[in-house]
Amino acid sequence: MPGNSTIYPECPVSVNGESIATLASIRLTALKDVLSGDVMHAIASSNKTKSPIKLKGKHAFNAQAFLDSAGLGRDVCKFRRKETVFSQGDPAKNVMYIQEGGVKLTVVNETGKEAVVSILGPGDFFGEGCLAGQSICMATATTIAPTTVLVIEKNEMIRALREEHEFSDRFIAYMLARNIRVEEDLIDQLFNSSEKRLARTLLLLARYGAQSKPQKVLPRVSQEMLAEMIGTTRSRVNFFMNKFRKLGFIQYNGEIQVNNSLLSVVLHE
Repeated sequence: MPGNSTIYPECPVSVNGESIATLASIRLTALKDVLSGDVMHAIASSNKTKSPIKLKGKHAFNAQAFLDSAGLGRDVCKFRRKETVFSQGDPAKNVMYIQEGGVKLTVVNETGKEAVVSILGPGDFFGEGCLAGQSICMATATTIAPTTVLVIEKNEMIRALREEHEFSDRFIAYMLARNIRVEEDLIDQLFNSSEKRLARTLLLLARYGAQSKPQKVLPRVSQEMLAEMIGTTRSRVNFFMNKFRKLGFIQYNGEIQVNNSLLSVVLHE
């Protein structure tokens, strides 16, 4: 895997003022690039030209088995906590799939300011920008816990998307869901209070609303990271975290445990 990059390319973001809104806009653009890029055209062409007749003797493709194991053009890599998966400015050659653990995506602008773009967990893809023609990584990916990642080479990913319809359906559904999430992030930043943004972020980190059951205990995440994610100060995050704890919405003693009652903060108008 590429190591840390000491020189960052000029990044078209600002972390001053409306930082998260700008970052959300960039993520939204990147997702739309992937969904409208050459890969999607290749999938569409494949769907038109492939015969509906299945060849005898061909083993049925299992998308989950593909993502759970190493094989031709894909490797399983294990990382310790706070280890760099790739750095901003590294060549973009692979798509990553998180099997277990978690990854933080951050960007640094030309003045050295860093901002958190996203926190990802098991079942999430990242690095998909290479499918849309990105030649370099636009963010740095760092593990927030011991993490296992499936690294899929770009050509193998394109092949699987073109030839295996079950896999392409799953990937497109994931990208569309993430596209919706990014739009919601932007709306959240523009119109909601910092208290409501923090509550929503905690619920998302606990994976409320995901197909799998919520994980009550969050991965280790600092107040500084939460502040960067929602676009406020650490002191405001500390104030609201103490408030949530007193109200019984969370249990907070080194690690954060989210209770269902925190939803009331998000749903309250």
